[in-house]
Amino acid sequence: MPNASATPGKSLLSPSDHTLIMIDFQSQMAFATRSIDIGMLRTNAALVAGAAKEFGVTTILTTVAAESFSGPMFNEITDTLPDHQLFDRTSMNTWEDAAVIAEVNNIGKPRLVLCGLWTSVCIVGPVASAIDQGFEAYVITDACGDVSNEAHERAVERMIQLGAVPMTSLQYLLELQRDWARTDTYDATTGVAKRLAGGYGLGITYAKTMFGAQEGGH
Repeated sequence: MPNASATPGKSLLSPSDHTLIMIDFQSQMAFATRSIDIGMLRTNAALVAGAAKEFGVTTILTTVAAESFSGPMFNEITDTLPDHQLFDRTSMNTWEDAAVIAEVNNIGKPRLVLCGLWTSVCIVGPVASAIDQGFEAYVITDACGDVSNEAHERAVERMIQLGAVPMTSLQYLLELQRDWARTDTYDATTGVAKRLAGGYGLGITYAKTMFGAQEGGH
């Protein structure tokens, strides 16, 4: 019989144990995305960027042919993370770009969280490559999109078969918080949720406004 202890599982993410890589959130890819509503995609991308900002997660932002073809990265991301360099590439597979890989190595964390457009090309490529080189990979699937539901779902299925861990944007935010008694990030977490987490965010606003409700005794 195993002995239980009040400690988190090793597979759970913490703000300091991973690098977030946000890939190709650009107009040209968004125009053809059909697996998720573009408004929802932009909201989920903003939620992920907001979580990264509030928790100080090391983050890499990368685009492909931004000035010549694909357009700028979503302003929901760049406005939230204005001091981050944008690594522009020619390769569809981010992992084949020397500048991005130099940054991954410079940061030096073996656990990666990825999201972006399109799932079947620009996310599968680096996920497969990173896993092959010994990295752990997590994919925020509702902050990804593709040209069809089939393309997105088969890509997610393929990455899971390779060993990647799927999660959602709200799950990412709440996993970084994980305990409402963490007062230093409580307001930031609920603030991001109220702005961007749909019905859950409305629920927080309602509970606090109407009843003064507080999670974790806050």
